[in-house]
Amino acid sequence: MKSSFISSIVLASQVFALPSTPEVRANTAVKYAGVNIAGFDFGMVNGTQNMATVEPPLTALGGPDGAGQMSHFVKDDNLNIFRLPVTWQYLSNNNVGTFDTTKVANYDKLVQACLSTGATCIIDIHNYARWNNGIIGQDGPSASSFVQLWTQLATKYKSSTKIAFGVMNEPNYLDINTWANTVQQVVTAIRNAGATSQMILLPGTGSSSAGEFVSGSAPALSTVKNVDGSTTNLIFDVHQYLDYDYSGQNVECVRDNIAGAWQPLANWLRQYKRQALNTETGGGNTASCEKYLCSAINFMNSNTDVFLGYVAWSAGSFDSTYELDLTPVWSGSAWTDTALMKACIAR
Repeated sequence: MKSSFISSIVLASQVFALPSTPEVRANTAVKYAGVNIAGFDFGMVNGTQNMATVEPPLTALGGPDGAGQMSHFVKDDNLNIFRLPVTWQYLSNNNVGTFDTTKVANYDKLVQACLSTGATCIIDIHNYARWNNGIIGQDGPSASSFVQLWTQLATKYKSSTKIAFGVMNEPNYLDINTWANTVQQVVTAIRNAGATSQMILLPGTGSSSAGEFVSGSAPALSTVKNVDGSTTNLIFDVHQYLDYDYSGQNVECVRDNIAGAWQPLANWLRQYKRQALNTETGGGNTASCEKYLCSAINFMNSNTDVFLGYVAWSAGSFDSTYELDLTPVWSGSAWTDTALMKACIAR
């Protein structure tokens, strides 16, 4: 979720040949549909985290039943991808250079619960390209420190074919060319660690805005390659909210972003034979958001050569007091979905 100066709160085993005719794309559905399972990221604001507000979405750790939510989403809503936000601070217990074994084990419980559903699971470092307000590889921690984090994560999950690596949530206000170099180092480290086939999500600046991607991030991020020089399974990571200020903090939606974001991005992706995954979108449980989010998802479903899917924000440790809540409610022996989940996100 957008938090650049705002309070915080899939895997494809191969790259498919891109069809060139609208007839091939029409009346199909994106490969991946899912939801974020938040909680390990709580308290993160622009790279600084209040660790006391972390609420792991795991009953074993005193939180909500994230495992049950994911199982429900797979079985009842036909979802097949989950993004699992976590912060660098949490995994390292606020020490830049090391993993904290207890904290990593806690997060791994969520990862394993996700994997047990058969869904694709995105490890998402939710730091906005920052550590305590310093930009990674620029005026904050070194790129090599960030590479060390990802080397450890890739080594841990290299044999899990359903894992995808989300390099960073919503980078913003940084030098995109320097940032692309940092992303390149991460990609090289992940591949060299033995995670040779998993999808890696490449995030641009502008809080990963789909509407700003072509003009703002595409030239720099397009240079990022695998060790063998290919771009196989290097997928652009984009977000787009539908409220009046694009912040993802308002319950009413005012646009579907097709003309301003999704169509220009689709044109660019098709031209350069690349693909993108929308790992954050959503809105309130309101009629306006049902209208516009369904419209945006329908557009992706008609352009599956370039859009792999969507991952809505957010379930997990959120509840009905949160404006963009997608957390189902357990009652008796069944889960009940929110209105927006029922209308647009479930399949």
